[in-house]
Amino acid sequence: MRKSLLCISVVLTYLLCCPCLFAQNYPIADPSALVTASPDIRFTILTPRLIRLEWDPTNSFNDNATFVVVNRKLTVPKYTVTKKDGWIFIRTQVLELSYKMNSGKFTDANLKIKNLQTEDLSFEWKPGRVQQHNLKGTARTLDRFNGDTNNQGKKLELEEGILSKDGWYLVDDSRSFLFDKSEWPWVMPRNAKDQQDWYFMGYGLAYKAALSDYTKIAGKVPMPPRYAFGYWWSRYWSYSDNELRDVVGNFEKLAIPLDVLVIDMDWHLTDSVGTKPDEFGQRKWWTGWTWNKGLFPEPEKFLKWTADKKLKTTLNLHPASGIAPFESQYGAFAKKMGFDTTTRRNIPYEGSNKKFMTNLFNVVLRPLEKQGVDFWWLDWQQWLEDKTIPGLQNTWWLNYTFFTDMERNGNKRPLLYHRWGGLGNHRYQIGFSGDAVISWKSLDYQPYFTNTASNVLYGYWSHDIGGHTFGDQKKELDPELYTRWMQYGALSPIFRTHSAKNALLNKEIWNFKGEYFDAQFEAIKLRYSLAPYIYTMARKTYDTGVSLCRPMYYDYADKQQAYDFDKQYQFGDDMLVAPIGAPMVNEFSKVKVWLPEGNDWYEWSTGTLLKGGQIVEREFSLDEYPIYVKAGAILPMYGKAVNNLESNPDLIKVGVFPGGHSKSKLYEDAGNSKDYKEKFAFTSFESEKLTNESIKISIGVAKGSFIGMKTKRSYQLTLFGTQMPEQVFINGKEVKFEAEESKDGFSYNGKELTTLVNIINVLTNKEVEVKIVYGKNAGIDVNDGLKEKLKRLSKVTTALKYKNAAVVLPALIGDLEETNLKLEYRPEAFAQTVGRFKENYVKIPNIVKNLKLDKEIEDWFLRYLGF
Repeated sequence: MRKSLLCISVVLTYLLCCPCLFAQNYPIADPSALVTASPDIRFTILTPRLIRLEWDPTNSFNDNATFVVVNRKLTVPKYTVTKKDGWIFIRTQVLELSYKMNSGKFTDANLKIKNLQTEDLSFEWKPGRVQQHNLKGTARTLDRFNGDTNNQGKKLELEEGILSKDGWYLVDDSRSFLFDKSEWPWVMPRNAKDQQDWYFMGYGLAYKAALSDYTKIAGKVPMPPRYAFGYWWSRYWSYSDNELRDVVGNFEKLAIPLDVLVIDMDWHLTDSVGTKPDEFGQRKWWTGWTWNKGLFPEPEKFLKWTADKKLKTTLNLHPASGIAPFESQYGAFAKKMGFDTTTRRNIPYEGSNKKFMTNLFNVVLRPLEKQGVDFWWLDWQQWLEDKTIPGLQNTWWLNYTFFTDMERNGNKRPLLYHRWGGLGNHRYQIGFSGDAVISWKSLDYQPYFTNTASNVLYGYWSHDIGGHTFGDQKKELDPELYTRWMQYGALSPIFRTHSAKNALLNKEIWNFKGEYFDAQFEAIKLRYSLAPYIYTMARKTYDTGVSLCRPMYYDYADKQQAYDFDKQYQFGDDMLVAPIGAPMVNEFSKVKVWLPEGNDWYEWSTGTLLKGGQIVEREFSLDEYPIYVKAGAILPMYGKAVNNLESNPDLIKVGVFPGGHSKSKLYEDAGNSKDYKEKFAFTSFESEKLTNESIKISIGVAKGSFIGMKTKRSYQLTLFGTQMPEQVFINGKEVKFEAEESKDGFSYNGKELTTLVNIINVLTNKEVEVKIVYGKNAGIDVNDGLKEKLKRLSKVTTALKYKNAAVVLPALIGDLEETNLKLEYRPEAFAQTVGRFKENYVKIPNIVKNLKLDKEIEDWFLRYLGF
């Protein structure tokens, strides 16, 4: 009893000392989870798959949080301890640990752990065993990399990830720095050097369970604010206040959504434009803390303007050279530090000095934040180690100090945009991958790079969409490459375009013409349409550790294709993306796609429902992308009017996909509040088949609460790949068909083959039930590529007129080309219209041959239609 009271006292003391970083983390384990095999050996049973193993010859085990492990007080799993023949055996539901008692330091002779769930994956681990199949983690930067190879021909070496096909992973935390127990926990080196502090994870093929276990000890991935999932405009350019207003004006004029303005280094003053490094080994124009009044004469008014435009602003920082004499904060900072200003030298950067960092925030950065800077871009990675504490990595420590300062002192949700510093950095959210070379190789590599990062919970990589620099050669921006990169960017964790300071790199989409502009615009709009789904998946990342963009093997660990198709990824729970990484041939990109078994998959851009359990080769025009949605999935979406994620809109679009029936949820919170852990709401959706001719879709009650939560809202039910309904009922009341989309009733889009049902201004605490009756149209297949055929026929007949303006199209082709509108104009003839199209579409080759077109044009026309 006395021992228990002592442990409770220690825990409470620690928490009272560390209210910020460890508000939900408890580094002292439950005493009932501890097993002491001898005075120098301690085991902590953390989960059925996770055991801490400590050997400490001083018998003074560490109970501080470390840079990697911040929590050990978990719900104690069931386990047994037995001793026999000098050995101790610890057995959970998943693992059995065997240790020879009183044998000291862990070796392959005195310790082994085996998996009890052999039907999953059999293994027996001993110290010194080398993994054979680690699935990798991430790397600090893609600077100067062309794909996975840099400008010196060196391949990128990814760090190890938590997941491995071996079924186990060992986190060696023996040399990790500790956090002290001060109010703002600070770095503390370990005193004992000769010790072992290990965390053995034995998970077999249960990869998601392993990630979940890792979050329990290493901390959750904080939710970024909702605006972070919008479009970020960024360019390394000497922008002025006037120029940025013009840029934003163009976004508004063209109705292009935008949420974040990223302002690179030229926002601040610099002491030189020379190229020689300063006394700290840094380029002189990198470090700065004072607004350049030549570009921003009144920063407060500029930042008020961005706030009025509902835009968030981040500024680039390189702290390495400290505080220079020309900085406006130099005198005040020097006074706080007791620094002799008569030398007129820079006040050196001291990241491990708590006094220096406290003053950096209070004297230098807090005034800028009060002006309206929303968050910081930490772009510095050049010093690998702190000057005072050997081994302390500046990148890692900067990320910690900046993020936790926002936690402690900010009134909004913390957000940081930074370089990867190593394990534990997932607690600081968004990564900046660096200055990748503009090439197809770089585009092709980034999906794989993003996938593996999720294996260390670093799921929010922000890439320079479109690439950063041409490398050694001066070129022009390839519009096809940039368009494909934008399409990938819209389906990546953070959607941010960026580029080097190069007058040829004009990535504003209004600099592109025709189909390139259209495809880029649609990519941005798709991003905003999917924002509620993405945000819902971000909550899942916080709750489970499973990233938005994740490898296929998370759900299909026992399938070799899940590892072979390593660039393909799941985009949340219900979507699969097979990214395009090569230029088109004959106006189409061909992509091999693995569609896992267990589901059918709806190819969104073509409207084709494909069977799972196969590898297919598909082709996509410039305005199409390989997005596959699980059959029957329900995706929460936004409508066309949403151009900014500042607030929750009044209208939610509920996308229901064909081929099955399912359930899903919409997650909502206040968007930028710090209380999202407790203040949030879920709204559930469900579809079910009633008869062969009808389905029911239910919108549940919004459960939960947060500030600003809607008490009423409208829904637009959007059924993709659907036949024309004969009747629609909302809460038992029949609603009328409208030939054109309107606020009332339901309508049909013949181009997209979608049914739209508008549900106006309903209470969120009441369930809504929608019944769709297809009647005689129920058996008509519209998901056999009909949408794609209609689109291609419309495009190619229009294009033909520009190749041969005198051509007279036969009536039958004209009739087929107008099918989409006929579906809308004459709903009662839906079955006949679809049947006529399918019957006559196959006749097109013979009809075209009779036109006596130029052979090259004829071949082009038929090839475009897939003949």
